[in-house]
Amino acid sequence: MVLNHVPWRSLPPDLADAMRPRLEQTVREIADAVTATSPAFRSISDPKFERDVRTAVTVALERFLDLAGTDQPALPPQSREVFASLGAAEAREERGPEALLAAFRTASRLILRTCGEALARRRPVSAEELIDLSDAVTAFVDELSAGSTEGYSRQLREQVGEGDRRRRQFAELLLRGGAAESVVLAAAAGIGWPTPDVIVPVLLPLDRARDARFRYGADGIVVDRARDAVLLLPEGARATRAALSDGLAGYRAVVGPPLPWSRTPEGVRLTELAAELASNGRGPVFVDDHLATLALRGEPGALAVLAARRLAPLEHLRPMQRDRLLDTLHSWLLHWGARNEVAAELFVHPQTVSYRLKVLRDLLGDELDDPRLRFELLLVLALRANSVGAVAGGS
Repeated sequence: MVLNHVPWRSLPPDLADAMRPRLEQTVREIADAVTATSPAFRSISDPKFERDVRTAVTVALERFLDLAGTDQPALPPQSREVFASLGAAEAREERGPEALLAAFRTASRLILRTCGEALARRRPVSAEELIDLSDAVTAFVDELSAGSTEGYSRQLREQVGEGDRRRRQFAELLLRGGAAESVVLAAAAGIGWPTPDVIVPVLLPLDRARDARFRYGADGIVVDRARDAVLLLPEGARATRAALSDGLAGYRAVVGPPLPWSRTPEGVRLTELAAELASNGRGPVFVDDHLATLALRGEPGALAVLAARRLAPLEHLRPMQRDRLLDTLHSWLLHWGARNEVAAELFVHPQTVSYRLKVLRDLLGDELDDPRLRFELLLVLALRANSVGAVAGGS
């Protein structure tokens, strides 16, 4: 038999009269049952949650009884919103929809049993009436489930949209620079980031932005710009040179220097300048490999970053000891390692030069034997010497 009307059209006309005298008791029993049968709901002690469940059960039962013998839709907009709100609440509390859908199944069984018992107390109930009642209850509860699922999905979309908005806002704070630390830290907390001590910027072609969001969406933020995109990554396992070389293989990407979050605009600028020097290779280009070139072109930010990189092993030393070692290193580089010439220039004994060089080798390791790194050290130390000389001359 093909049905050409909604299932509740066939409900017994006396169902509402049979159910209404015990409606309040039925609401309480169903509300308690759906809460008790779900471990996720049993652990909730919020009185508002209990009120919301009872309200939903009341709305559902009253609406079901009103539908008996009609062709009306299961839920008018106002009633549907009650169940959409239940689904939305589950999404906000980061619970899956499974517990709520299980609650609807429990409610369906109880509504069917309660309605059948209510009719049976008044008169004999035929098998056909019970079948019609079962069809109507099942179809009606399916509509309730659909309403809650719609609310759940809508809330998730809203949360994703809000999350994206917050991520963009945080990225703009970093890219713009100058924001108060409290504002930046609050924005980071709002997207679930830990304190962003160091940020690694990565310049990407616009056509790679979508793929980068997929690859790094859980760790970083991709911001589309007019001609390119910028990926901002917090320092960590996925932002190391090895990880980025592997993850960005095949990209025309430029990886900027890791800098404190407050210097993100400077890091992005250096990345943009390095992009002009980079070849069209298949792998990512690293700004750290081009700092000397940028410094020789007059970019003070590049020289500052280069100095921090090369002189970092000496940062822990006392200022006087550090200055002596740096003066010795500068002279040693200028004189191509000639110990006596270094000693003469610094007015110290050659053995003192030897001792200092041993300390420098312990601190700098193989950097002293790498021609490229030696050149970068010389560049950094020449700047330092000029700065010291300028200060001395001014005084």
